Amino acid sequence: MIPRSEPGQSGRSSTDGIGPVAEVLDIRELHKHFAVKSADPVEALRGVSLRVQRGEIVGLVGPDGAGKTTLMRMAAGLLVPDKGKVLVLGLDSVRDSLRIQGRIAYMPQKFGLYQDLTCQENLDLYADLQGVDPSKRKQRYARLLEMTQLAPFAGRLAGRLSGGMKQKLGLACALVKSPELLLLDEPTVGVDPISRRELWRIVHEMVAQEGIGVLVATSYLDEAEKCRRIVVLHEGRMLDEGVPEVFRQRMRGHTFVLRVAEGARPRSIHARLVGQPGIIDATIRSGRVRVVTSEPDSAALTRAIPEPSQVEIHPTAPNFEDAFMKLLADVRTPGTHVHQATSTAGGSNLRGRKPDATDKQDETSQGVVHTRNLTKTFGAFTAVSHISFDVHRGEIFGLLGPNGAGKSTTFRMLCGLSRVSGGEVRVAGRDLRRSGSFARQRLGYMAQQFSLYGQHSVLENLRFFGRAYGLSRAELKERIGWALAEFDLTKYQHTAAGMLPGGFKQRLAMAAALLHRPDILFLDEPTSGVDPLARRDFWQRISSFAEGGVTVVVTTHFMEEAEYCDRMLIMSQGRELAHGTPDEIRTMARTEQHPDPTIEDAFIALAEHADRVAAKGAAS
Repeated sequence: MIPRSEPGQSGRSSTDGIGPVAEVLDIRELHKHFAVKSADPVEALRGVSLRVQRGEIVGLVGPDGAGKTTLMRMAAGLLVPDKGKVLVLGLDSVRDSLRIQGRIAYMPQKFGLYQDLTCQENLDLYADLQGVDPSKRKQRYARLLEMTQLAPFAGRLAGRLSGGMKQKLGLACALVKSPELLLLDEPTVGVDPISRRELWRIVHEMVAQEGIGVLVATSYLDEAEKCRRIVVLHEGRMLDEGVPEVFRQRMRGHTFVLRVAEGARPRSIHARLVGQPGIIDATIRSGRVRVVTSEPDSAALTRAIPEPSQVEIHPTAPNFEDAFMKLLADVRTPGTHVHQATSTAGGSNLRGRKPDATDKQDETSQGVVHTRNLTKTFGAFTAVSHISFDVHRGEIFGLLGPNGAGKSTTFRMLCGLSRVSGGEVRVAGRDLRRSGSFARQRLGYMAQQFSLYGQHSVLENLRFFGRAYGLSRAELKERIGWALAEFDLTKYQHTAAGMLPGGFKQRLAMAAALLHRPDILFLDEPTSGVDPLARRDFWQRISSFAEGGVTVVVTTHFMEEAEYCDRMLIMSQGRELAHGTPDEIRTMARTEQHPDPTIEDAFIALAEHADRVAAKGAAS
């Protein structure tokens, strides 16, 4: 058991600048288990205790399956504890659940917006459900629409909003009756950095102006640092809690950045370090490899790098994510480490059919994926406008952009799932409009939204997709065995896909996309909603696929993940904003005041500039 922070370090005090401190949530020794068909019961929570005070934001983080959503649902009075107690606003969550639900707001991972109703109609519906006094609605609506910047879209159908706008509307609906406690379960999953920033602005405004208490579960560890306190869960137990600064202080001397010599690839250096003794974590940030070591020195780094001349090692300031990774490393059991690239994940085990000579000729001149002036219209609306790019064999190509930029629409055209309105698109040397079925045999596609059969088990889903891809009985058996082992799904093979934790749903979706050994892989938000460990695991696999010659096209809202791409294209409102390597994209945001920008800095600067230009054009 990791020792918890001392009470004096937790950020608690008698006053918080808003009013007298009062506990709005008090969870005491909470236990909860779930029965699982053909398996031992799952212990979702094991003796968890935490408190949330009025006027503070408490962050809840942990790997998939840690118990975050279970805890949220119990705090909302939707689940009954097996043991322990939940007090909300001094009320018992079991005995007084209806009274509690009238005084709190809960926004689950999939908030129930009504797609065929307008923004205003959704607000009206939730106001009716929560019994908001009609005389107070106009003022409340005006404030919520102003905070969420949705006032110009009040008459638009919810189904026609971008992902970020839907999340903001969901938050507005949850807040339509001013709550005393706000429960947010992954509120920023699947939204771009600009929308994430806006959602957090709204939450901080509510805390500052109304003094509510907030418990937020998040898989973005930079968001956890915006909280007053952070609680870390793992396998249903609390590992630690405290203020962000206390977590950071523990990591002094453990964090380093490696500046890569010209001509060397950060991704290659990164691949060498992952899983090496003494290396807890390795990521790519701003063109450099960022490393966390188990001991407070760089000895493990110098041992792990066979050619020291390729890198310069520099100490760097730690952050909460470093402490999170070390916490998990200290309790991690064998077999749960971050995936290391092996021939099992990529290479010959993934690859199947080799391109023939004609394919090679076309791919050499135009790329494995080739588009020119690619366009998609829906009636009078243009979703994608004259997009052009090439992707070459063994390359990782990123498609980035705000919600509603047209990334998923572009993906669907590249996979032959949506008709091309105009322009040229060739995949594996073939025109998709004429040889779609041939090209689709060569590619694997993982959709943004979980699209497998939720009522069927993991094993049944894999069998279905393997047969759909035309695998023989012997090959299907071998590939299913590979998928279960490679993605750590064996223990879940008889579990309904819809009941899997979010990260394991993503693993199953990727496994299904890879069953037929495609040599072109389309991944639409593959790490959306999964924890930091799973994100690292996914990108280790993706990198190993590319090293084995697989061509990868990927979209992501995690800007630090774009660093793993060889090249990328940033879109906004269906049009190209920028195109280049990570270094070239970062250069676009470099100024005297900000000489070392990140991909996220560049992304936000480009997207906001595009919005200003569009607004100016609309005004004129």
